[in-house]
Amino acid sequence: MELRHLQHFVAVAEDQHFTRAAERLMVSQSGLSASIRALERELRAPLFVRTTRRVTLTEAGRALLREAEGILAQVRAAHEAVAAVQGVLRGTLALGTEQCIAGVPVARLLAAFRRRHPDVEVRLRQAGSGALAEEVAAGRLDLAFAYRTRADGDQLRSVSLAGEPMTVLCHPSHRLAAAGAVLGPEDLAGEVFVDFHPDWGPRRTTDAAFTAAGVRRTVALEVNDVHSLLDLVDENLGVAVVPRHFRHKRPALTALPLKGTAETEYETVALLPPERATSPAARALVTLLETGG
Repeated sequence: MELRHLQHFVAVAEDQHFTRAAERLMVSQSGLSASIRALERELRAPLFVRTTRRVTLTEAGRALLREAEGILAQVRAAHEAVAAVQGVLRGTLALGTEQCIAGVPVARLLAAFRRRHPDVEVRLRQAGSGALAEEVAAGRLDLAFAYRTRADGDQLRSVSLAGEPMTVLCHPSHRLAAAGAVLGPEDLAGEVFVDFHPDWGPRRTTDAAFTAAGVRRTVALEVNDVHSLLDLVDENLGVAVVPRHFRHKRPALTALPLKGTAETEYETVALLPPERATSPAARALVTLLETGG
């Protein structure tokens, strides 16, 4: 099995299209197709279901993808480790992050990293914490800034970045704003909630807090970005439970402390693969973060 065959296979799986994958790899489409056929012959199994519009993975293809991504990540890490020993950091840093992550000025951090390591290509992906953890575990990301979950500890390392309590945001004319009191989950029973998709760290934290308090809540308005959430609360369409630092993004909203959620504090971490699989570039970024650049 040749390494280039695995590289070609992963590219087609990611793009779900032979032409786009060939363009990205800068190879001919016929050469790419031949590479995939050679891999299928060697494995004695079809890897893709081909249609005129797209290609999808077969069950065998899905099984191979997990292994191929891990192999390619290890090969890349080997190249980068040798370069690091020679005193030059090269290669690629694939970083994932949630929006508005606490404790990490992502843009400033990446700018400082680029100044120190100009030969490293930086790639950034934004997604929810659950997806980011899967990407790091699969070797598609070198590290991710995300919300800590118990499941992450099974196969990932974590470096604590920040922790903060959750806060209730509501419109100034809302009844909760008029009360001006410290709230518990029970005080929010029956409210209309604005929240992120279940994959996001703040949503996971809030769900855990309400479950621990035995209070059921229904998220009526579900969004995938911070500004849409704040806009909905600003129009008095619902209340939101968010990490405390979100209140500074829309000062006109009323922010009320949420009590009784000490065990479900919003904690952000850097998620990394096991030490042996951590790339030199990822180590350099974490060091830069810990030392303040």
